[in-house]
Formats: sequence, structure tokens, C-alpha cells
Amino acid sequence: MGHRCFEVDVIGRVAQLVLNRPAALNTLLPEFWREFPDAVGRLSDAGDVRALIISSTGRHFCAGMDLSAFEHSDLLSGGDPARANAGRKRLIARMQDAFTALERARMPVLAAVQGGCLGGGLDLITACDLRYATADAFFVVQETNIGITADLGTLQRLPTLIPAGVARELAYTGRRLPAARARELGLVNEVFDDHDALLAGVREIAAEIAARSPLAVWGSKESLLYARDHDVAAGLDQIATWQTGAFQAEEVAEAMRGRAGGHAPDYPDLPAVPPL
Repeated sequence: MGHRCFEVDVIGRVAQLVLNRPAALNTLLPEFWREFPDAVGRLSDAGDVRALIISSTGRHFCAGMDLSAFEHSDLLSGGDPARANAGRKRLIARMQDAFTALERARMPVLAAVQGGCLGGGLDLITACDLRYATADAFFVVQETNIGITADLGTLQRLPTLIPAGVARELAYTGRRLPAARARELGLVNEVFDDHDALLAGVREIAAEIAARSPLAVWGSKESLLYARDHDVAAGLDQIATWQTGAFQAEEVAEAMRGRAGGHAPDYPDLPAVPPL
């Protein structure tokens, strides 16, 4: 499935969304904000995709928002201040939602980052479940360097992934965070030597996830995200409610049969979500 900003391919139970504007450093065009969440939502609703990899092409993963997003939007509009400001807030909320779509997705999302990951690229990967990088990768809260405050999720999600003081330092200074340091801090799970090794390694991890019960994995994702934003008592209540409704004895039995028989369990896909 091709789009101007990205390509989507599904192999088996793993989907890969590839940013495909390497000559433009994979900057995000205005149509990205509509097409990206639509593509993610379709993959999630299909029910047969158990992991999604977001990767990129060329030297850099993503250099953030394309300048045309500013030229043809309400972000810099003048006129009636009240109407301009109200429109600006609505536009920002819609762009934020494009990345929140990754958290709404029923399958885990794995980011594979090479080279630079700046601005909107960092917003994107902080909304993913897992992050991996090449040795030459680096991460930047680029908005600070161009005179604006990051507004699409980095400031809200990054402090839950790395120490808050480090997140503040990155936001206040606009400095680069190299891959090795990102690995030490826990922003990325693993660092690979080069892009080919990165993609091979991430595909292997995605395949391992896809071999597990998609219902159990979805429940884990839902509960981890809920726990991030609530206290322990609320999180325990949420998982008790989930387990009450989603416990599947047959999948437990299938797991036991697989262990006893020395073969991989065969779990059914999630049900497809019918279009409205």
C-alpha cells in the first residue's frame, strides 16, 4: 500500500510501515497527518497483524515536519486572534492524534531508527511500544532549536521513558542524544551496527511477538499504557477487569499443548473490526 510519505507492506503477521522520502530526510508532509493514523488504524482493525514495524529509508529516520506543513496550515495564520488561536489548537490536536493512533493500535509498534530522529520523528517514536537504533542514530528535541515548544507528544511521553531530568535537559538545550547514551537511559532497547542489522534484528523481535497470543499481547499493551497514566490501585483494578472479560482458557490450553508437544502454539487472530 503506497502513500506519498510512506509504504506499507504486510508479510505474514508482521506489518512494516516505511517512511520513503529519503531525499527530503523523510520529513512529514501535510497529508501525513491524515494518511498515517488511517493506515495504522486499518492495520489494527484487520485483526491479523500482530506487530507493526516503523522504519525508514536513507541516511536519516526522520528530520521532523516538512516546511510545507507551516506554509499551508493555520499554525502561522493571522487575522482574528480568537478564531486563529482556536483553529490552531484544533490543528495541533489533530496532529497529536496521528501519533496517539500508535497507542490505540491493538498490536505492539516497534520503531527502527537510523541516523537522525528529530522533532516530529521523536514525537513518533516515543508513541511506539519499543525502539531500536543503529550505532549512528541520534535523537533531538528539534523544536527548541527553531524557537517553538514541542507539542506533539515528546514532552509528555519522553519523561516516562528516560529520567525526567535528562528529558528536561534535552528539551531545554536541543542537544543530540547519541544512540549509545539512549540505550543506557532506556530510550532504545538495543543498538545495532548498521541499518541492515537493525532491520533484521527488529523483524526477528516482531516475529517473536507475533508468535504469542495476540489477545494476551493486546491486554499487556492496554494495561501497561493504563498503568503509565494511573496509580497502582487503579492499574490493578483495570487488569482485573480486563482479565475478567478476556481470559481465554483455550489459549492457555493451547500454550500447554505446545510446550508438551514441542511445537509452537497456534493462536487465532483478533477479530476484525468492521468498518462503520
